[in-house]
Amino acid sequence: MPDSLKTVLIGKIQATQGIRGQLRVIPFAGDASSISQLESVMIKAPSGALERFPVVSAKAHGKRVILTLKPFDNINQVLHLVGRELYADRGSLPELPSDEFYWSDLIGLQVTTEAGEALGELVDIIETGSNDVYVVRLEGREVLIPALEDVVLSVDLAANSMTVSLPEGLLDL
Repeated sequence: MPDSLKTVLIGKIQATQGIRGQLRVIPFAGDASSISQLESVMIKAPSGALERFPVVSAKAHGKRVILTLKPFDNINQVLHLVGRELYADRGSLPELPSDEFYWSDLIGLQVTTEAGEALGELVDIIETGSNDVYVVRLEGREVLIPALEDVVLSVDLAANSMTVSLPEGLLDL
């Protein structure tokens, strides 16, 4: 399947905003611009199906996005959407700067230390407010790695790899 036809996880609906059916979204990219430029988004239903909605407006609100979708204009119409994942067509997403990545591009990367020690596969990303945390799993063991510039040395999507410099004591039990 061509990249332009793939769907990409771009955020999660955190809460409603106001009484006019707006949604507060946590974007899974560096900033709100990745969502604010879209014509439509898809919301994942509990069944796993993706339902497409036209974007009326999307505005940055701190690190969040306030999203208004058609046909919603009332808080009661969107309460059931809180907690659901937001997707977009890969081809409709803006290109990010070279040092930013969509979360969906990072999940599955093989993570190694700068010394070449395999830490495992990046399986999840936790949004903490101050910085993201990468969850890396190898043989049942999980390592939580802060997504900071001085920790993440390089990301090579073509090679499916990430190289990190772990803070001292991070792997101590």
